[in-house]
Amino acid sequence: MDRVGGKIVLITGAGHGIGQKTAELLANEGARVAVTDIDEKAGPATVDRIADAGGEAAFFQHDVTSETDWMRVVEEVQATFGNPDVLVNNAGVYHIEPVDEMDVDDWRALMDVNVTGVFLGLKHCTPLMRKQGRGSVVNLSSVAGLVGVSGHTCYGASKGAVRTMTKDAAIELADAGVRVNSLHPAYIDTQMADYGAETLGAPKEELDAMHPIGHMGEPEDVAYAVLYLASDESKFMTGSEMVLDGGLTAQ
Repeated sequence: MDRVGGKIVLITGAGHGIGQKTAELLANEGARVAVTDIDEKAGPATVDRIADAGGEAAFFQHDVTSETDWMRVVEEVQATFGNPDVLVNNAGVYHIEPVDEMDVDDWRALMDVNVTGVFLGLKHCTPLMRKQGRGSVVNLSSVAGLVGVSGHTCYGASKGAVRTMTKDAAIELADAGVRVNSLHPAYIDTQMADYGAETLGAPKEELDAMHPIGHMGEPEDVAYAVLYLASDESKFMTGSEMVLDGGLTAQ
């Protein structure tokens, strides 16, 4: 119950899905959690659930595409809790569309959240970690950043960028005691999976069947992986990619 006891954790997109479950789990394991989200209703709801369970958290409204917002949020987290020990770059958006039909503005909007948002988190949080000589960054990528999927040119490009950016940052920060790793889930039973099923015109049972294990993942499956990477249990891991896909990419 104390795997990240005393650690200050900043989680983006923590109002829903994977981010919400991760915030609740890490708080239950002793972390003080900065819940950030663009959604000013969902974020505080996550904080309320954490408080009801006896944990400690605070909400910070946050557009991850805005450098000004990142600067403000980091300052507010410092004032509330102190320097972040863990950054979970979870906020992301999902888009499925053939490459020759996709509008360039949609491309740029997705890249802004999925790639620029991660870059800005690294830019504004890791200097604080470097100064204190410790830290862990967990970047949410996807199996789409490892293998090709029809209709996923934009999304896959963004998650491939996160995968490689993770490795670059890991090498850059290794001598400062700051670890950077990426997570690569397949379909997880969240709003993104609902969107995927609707867009592909497939019932969710077909998404389940894509995974050799027989079903898609649950948000807590990813949350437990984040917990491991956030904790000192993973102190020898950096620049790594952890795949959570029910066997999908082993086929």
